[in-house]
Amino acid sequence: MFTRILLLRRSMAMLAFLSGIANAQPMTFEQAWQSVLTHNDAIAAQRANVQRAEHMRDAASARHLPAVSISGNYTRLDRDIELKPSQLAHHMNGGDALGQLASSLPGIGALAGNLDNLLTTTLADRDIYTSSIRAIWPIFTGGRILAAEDIANAQRDEASYLMQMAQQAKFEDLAKVYFATVLAEQVLQTRLDVEKGLAKHLDHAKKLEQQGQIARVERLQAEVSYDKAKTERRKAERNLEIAQTTLQTLVKSDTLVTPSSPLFTQRETPPMAPFMQKTLAGYPGLKVLDAKREQAAGLLDLEKGKYYPQVYLYGNYNLYEGDSLAAELTPDWAVGVGVSIPLLDNAGRSDKVKAAHSTSLQVKHLRAQAEQDLSLLVEKTWREAGQALEEYQGLTSSISLAQENLRLREKAFAQGLSTSLDVVDAELYLASIKTQQLAASYQYVLSLARLLAISGEVNRFPEFQAASLSSTQSLQE
Repeated sequence: MFTRILLLRRSMAMLAFLSGIANAQPMTFEQAWQSVLTHNDAIAAQRANVQRAEHMRDAASARHLPAVSISGNYTRLDRDIELKPSQLAHHMNGGDALGQLASSLPGIGALAGNLDNLLTTTLADRDIYTSSIRAIWPIFTGGRILAAEDIANAQRDEASYLMQMAQQAKFEDLAKVYFATVLAEQVLQTRLDVEKGLAKHLDHAKKLEQQGQIARVERLQAEVSYDKAKTERRKAERNLEIAQTTLQTLVKSDTLVTPSSPLFTQRETPPMAPFMQKTLAGYPGLKVLDAKREQAAGLLDLEKGKYYPQVYLYGNYNLYEGDSLAAELTPDWAVGVGVSIPLLDNAGRSDKVKAAHSTSLQVKHLRAQAEQDLSLLVEKTWREAGQALEEYQGLTSSISLAQENLRLREKAFAQGLSTSLDVVDAELYLASIKTQQLAASYQYVLSLARLLAISGEVNRFPEFQAASLSSTQSLQE
């Protein structure tokens, strides 16, 4: 009777907690991953960075096209531009001799002065308005445009690989949070089982105390243990709430999310060699360094191109020049070819070439170090997965032993051959072994998720889930 009352109280205490998650949305790990890919801001930021790099690549290709501009100008001179007959005669062949002859003849000099007054022509007003269309088309730049394109392409590749790295990092984060929620649910179930078992034990202790078969201290020990079990159960509830909130935030769900994919293990750890090979061949971090190396090579070509001349075509078409004589005499359009040859440069071309060589060498050493670090990470993670799997499998027999020990302790206590503390210890030991096995399964899943992430095979995770030989659901049966 007392056990029923305790169970009823426990059920009422759990009602408030369960009501909060009763409407939680079930979500498989694959569904959670698709939600992260779609809604995660960090991944979206890297996706925008890829788009930016693509636009910059297109901008680099546009340098092959001519630059066309339209311009308008207003110029204010200190005076009008005028041309006198005497100035014209001065610049004619024999003009100076003719002027000397005219000045030596009586009356001719005065006539020349009158001609200047009468025939002076205004070539341009002091206020000048012009507009024109100008075009410049580079046809040879010493490879600088091609080098800029190579750099832009490498930067686009780098942005793409950075996005892949962000996705892999979020995959690991999701695996950690998602299966931590699964672990919290299973731990809570274990704590509920402990509370249920100790409630039953307390009921037996009260009956035995009433019958005079055990001392009062034994009943008090059972009561204290039951109270501690309730405290641990409430703590497990809080941990589950925290895990669910974290998962809800990560997948950006409007409601609480309850995971529907269980923890799992395999009979043996997958071979390490394929993970190692695929990681060293395709890890995005290494590809980022390869893109950096291509950028350094492009920068080297760019700096070397500054030693070559630039050849370009140019043209100009006048749209408006005013009504002056100079405007009428000026041709409407002009085209030509130009060459610019660098002689002395104050931008440090030679040092920049050396700097580009140093950058290439730096990237080479960084890649070699990254390969060593990745090899170590793969092996370390693989061994951690194997260790977790061995621990999980090794605890199976311990659970069987703990269950049998609890059964015998309860039977001995009912016969007065064992103390309450023995029963409590047996109950808690069984719970600790179950929790330890759950933690080992969780560690195995995390290690497997990391191996799949760094090897670029996150899409194979459902394959390992489907091939699992055991799950925590069967563990609790």
